[in-house]
Formats: sequence, structure tokens, C-alpha cells
Amino acid sequence: MNRAPLFTKEARAISYVSGPLIFIQNVKGVSYGEIVRIILPTGEERTGQVLDISKDIAVTQVYEGTSGIDNKDTRVRFTGEPPKVKVSVEMLGRIFNGVGKPRDGGPEIIEEANLDINGMPINPSARDKPADFIQTGMSTIDGLNTLVRGQKLPIFSGAGLPANKLAAQIARQARVLGEEEKFAVIFVAMGITYKEASFFMRDFEKTGALERVVFFMNLADDPTIERIATPRCALTAAEFLAYEHDLHVLVILTDMINYCEALREISTAREEVPGRRGYPGYMYTDLASLYERAGRVKGKKGSITQIPILTMPDDDITHPVPDLTGYITEGQIVLSRDLFRRGADPPVDTLPCLSRLMNLGIGPGKTREDHRNVADQLYASYAYGRDLRRLVAIVGEEALTELDKKYLKFADEFERQFITQGDENRSIERTLEIGWQLFTMLPEEELKRIKREFIQKYHPAPRKGS
Repeated sequence: MNRAPLFTKEARAISYVSGPLIFIQNVKGVSYGEIVRIILPTGEERTGQVLDISKDIAVTQVYEGTSGIDNKDTRVRFTGEPPKVKVSVEMLGRIFNGVGKPRDGGPEIIEEANLDINGMPINPSARDKPADFIQTGMSTIDGLNTLVRGQKLPIFSGAGLPANKLAAQIARQARVLGEEEKFAVIFVAMGITYKEASFFMRDFEKTGALERVVFFMNLADDPTIERIATPRCALTAAEFLAYEHDLHVLVILTDMINYCEALREISTAREEVPGRRGYPGYMYTDLASLYERAGRVKGKKGSITQIPILTMPDDDITHPVPDLTGYITEGQIVLSRDLFRRGADPPVDTLPCLSRLMNLGIGPGKTREDHRNVADQLYASYAYGRDLRRLVAIVGEEALTELDKKYLKFADEFERQFITQGDENRSIERTLEIGWQLFTMLPEEELKRIKREFIQKYHPAPRKGS
């Protein structure tokens, strides 16, 4: 329900300013989350958002900071509207700040719509089943933990691990097979440093990927409230491109731990009762309101697929943020510090990884008929080889059988050839080919998870002595 804007002498009733917050007295009819216009004595206008309402006091966080705001001559206007973002297909190839304003020195976009950043929940009965293969060019994802159109598949990283490099590589390589012209990437960076921001911009510009990327960038020194709005603005743009322009949109969100820290900071400012490790008790609901905006809608050609990236504090996968993310999303990709130290690039630990929707996006007509069998056999053989490494540390390699030694070598070569690929962009055919080449290291009778017809069709010529 629209309300006439409030612009009265109440504007002079700013009680006090504290950090990025202003406390405004004697307000009525104000809603949580609505946008506030703050006019400084110099005529400068800033934007804020209502964080809390207590009796007749509204707590507002100012996007641009509170420097220069006083409690005498500053005027305040409550717009009565939720935060909105201007969207257009012209956003492709542009860089914006966290609330959708150009950050690349270019002009304002010619808006096609001005939408509420909170979006509209998808009716469960209108959701279409995630399907179809998205090729990221990464063997560990495409081959073993396939990303499916409409899925949300997070990447769990640790401090110092190359999650940003992996994110940038996925952003420039990802595509829907046969539909390259209808694919777009929305890259959302929250709380990143200037060094990280320059890395992403250089990478996208150098590789030409920026042409199909919409880049929302919130820096570490940008306002906290902007960080809360950043993924919502980006997902609103994604929904517009997917459902109005029929694009298949991949949304990469990095780093979700920075988003949740901002959520905790605002919760503390509002003096809310903290939950686990000081995070607000509603963090699960808040994360779900972001992750559940991925999916496909019946009757719509476009789709939204999400890859949230988060850095696990102390590499703790039971930390509240990865823990809750794992409940909401459909699997996870986990980066390994041990593999990183041994030079794997990307250091994806395939054993704890999972894509719950993989079977919906692979097979004849999507990837290849042998895909599921190859993935199962690679998992099983690598897992056995990893177990043997622990055994060798106790009894020594001399105690192993000849077959065990082959599995041990298989594990080493799997990490060297399959996991490690650097900047190479691999097709799904190339990924499966590498898998079959690795199988030549084992006797054919050990390939128990692959149908005999696939072995006859795809297995390279067996080596002598195998």
C-alpha cells in the first residue's frame, strides 16, 4: 500500500549519530526496511534504510556514511518504499556497486524496470525440476559433481585458498551447451579488497568475459547495509534477465561469509539476542531467502543457477554459515588445503564433494551415456587409493600387493591429471577421456562400476601387463 511521503519538521528531530547509524525521533507510519532520503545542510542527498523501529524512534543506516550529518539542520524524508534497483538488458558488460549504481565510469543504464530487491517468492507448484547440463570447464565439477541448470551448488573454501581464481575461471568458462548466446553470468563480490576487485576486473576484461557478465562489486570499506543489499540487487537483475529476456543466468556469490558478518553486525546494532557464535537466530531464513531465488519456472525459458562461495573460518565445515548453507543448497564443492600445498590447481577435494541433482543433468542427450558409470568408478578407485596412502604411512609400501600399488599410483595420477588443470577449459568429452585414460592403469576386471558395453566402446587399448 503506497503512502504519501513524510517530509515534516520531524526531520530536525535526529536524536544522535552513532557510526553509520542515525536515530530519528518522533516518527509515525514508518516501515522496517524502507528507504530514507537524508538531505545535509550543504544540499547533498544521501540514502539510508530503516533497520529498526522502537516506539517513535527509527534507527537508520546511511549507505554513504554519516560524515557531515548533524542533529540540527539535516533533513530526513521517509519515502514509504522498499529498496529498489533499476534493471535492463544493458547491464551486461557493466560494473556496478552493491546497490546497482555504475562503478565503471559509464553512464546510468536506461532502465526497463525499477524492481523491489526482495523479489517475489516462487510458488512451489510453479517451480520446474532443475535439469540440463551446465559446462563449467572444470573436470572436478563437470565430471564428478555436475552443475545442473536451476541448481544452487556452493563452494566451501578456506582462508588463503584460491576460491577467487576458481570463481573467475567458472565465470569466464561456464556455458550451456548449444545455447552460448543465451547465457549470462552475474558476478557478485561482497566485502572484497581493492586487490581482489582489481584481480576480477583485469581477468574479465583480459579474457573478454565481461561482455556477458553483470558485475556487482561491494568493497570491504563500503557500508555494511550495502553489503546486505548487494546479493538481493544482483538476484533481482538475474530474475529480470531470466524471466523477461529468456537468458540462462549463472549467479556467483562471493564471499557469503562477508555477507553473514554484515548480517551479524547489523543484528548487534539492533541489539538483537544473538544465536550461534553471535550470528542472528534468523540467519537460516535470511540465507534461504537468497538461495531459494535460484531455479526454473514453468512456462519460462530462462533459469537461474547459483554458485555461492564461502570461506570457512579455521577450515571448519561445521561453522554456522557453511552448516546452514549445506542444509539449504543441493550439494557442495570443497577446496582442500592439503591438495593446495601439494600444488593441485584447483585444489578440489572430490571425496566430500556432492551434487544432489547430478543425475538430472547427465546421460544421453545431455553429456554422455557413460558419464554416471565413469564418475562412480573414479570416486571408488580414488577413495581406495587414498585409504592405501594411510596404510603405507603405517606399514610401508613394501607390504602392499601389486594391485594395491596400482591403486596407489592411480590416486597420484588422478590428482595430477584429472583434478589439476590450471587455466585449461575442458569440455565434458575431454574430462571423460581423461577418466578413461586413468582407467588403463587398472586391470579391466577392477572396473566393476562400469557396464561392459561401455568398457568395450570407450576403453582405450589396454596396456601390456594390465
